[in-house]
Amino acid sequence: MAVSSNRSNSNWIERKVRGVQILQVPALAKLPWLVHGFSTRPGGVSFLNGEKVLNLGFTERDTKENVLENRRRFQSALGASDLKLISLKQIHSDIIHRFDAAPVKPCQGDASTTNRPGLLLGIQTADCVPILLVDPEKHAIAAIHAGWRGTLARIVVKAIGKMQMQFKSKPADLLAAIGPSIGGCCYEVGTEVAMQFQSQFAEAPEWFDEFRTGDEPNPIQWLNMMPPGHQPPPKNVLLDLRKANRAQLLGAGLRAPNIFVSDLCTACRRELLFSYRKEGPQSGRLMSAIAIRPA
Repeated sequence: MAVSSNRSNSNWIERKVRGVQILQVPALAKLPWLVHGFSTRPGGVSFLNGEKVLNLGFTERDTKENVLENRRRFQSALGASDLKLISLKQIHSDIIHRFDAAPVKPCQGDASTTNRPGLLLGIQTADCVPILLVDPEKHAIAAIHAGWRGTLARIVVKAIGKMQMQFKSKPADLLAAIGPSIGGCCYEVGTEVAMQFQSQFAEAPEWFDEFRTGDEPNPIQWLNMMPPGHQPPPKNVLLDLRKANRAQLLGAGLRAPNIFVSDLCTACRRELLFSYRKEGPQSGRLMSAIAIRPA
């Protein structure tokens, strides 16, 4: 097995196993009972724009056989070939499932938790924020998919609450890894989204490049003597979902040194990652996965 490692992305680890590159957090990688990793684009058998890629999601643009082979390669790179992968049917919700065994068919939802060895919890993304949570004391884990809707619904906070109820986890003990996602440099949203965040979070203006709700006077209206309703729509704003989720983690009681954030932007780094915003429906899917090793 050809394996290479190097420090990358603000002290994250990049490992390459037979052409498959995975990203890991050193603080999580040193836990002997834990398996975790974030996939990247290279090393698969799927084709996208003439290149072979590691698409890990079942899409109309790819075959089931390709995806299953890609998942096999990803699990092998993780050292998790013998683990049962649990992948959700993601719907941009705040639904969280606890798994004590692998389900017969995929469950609808956007986060999963377990304290059972042998279950590989997987989250698929192509711009949204993947978050992995680890309780080193109780040996419990969670995998979370947070797009803007999930972030607005506080899915990461609710997942922490589930871990507190289910496993007696203490937020101050938890480790959190926020994986590659679209950055605040590239993620444009309408002012109606900014309004929704403002209604839910006092600190919301800190997560936007130029906070606007669409209610501000539009000077173009007066310069052009346009009546209300005929002026150009308000300009979009840039939202930093990673910053928003980090703030929610801190608010839930995690300690700042225990939160590890990737600075890789899926939209900027398309040679390494997938971006639905940039590639559209033909885009592949990344996977972020975490498991407790069997004894």
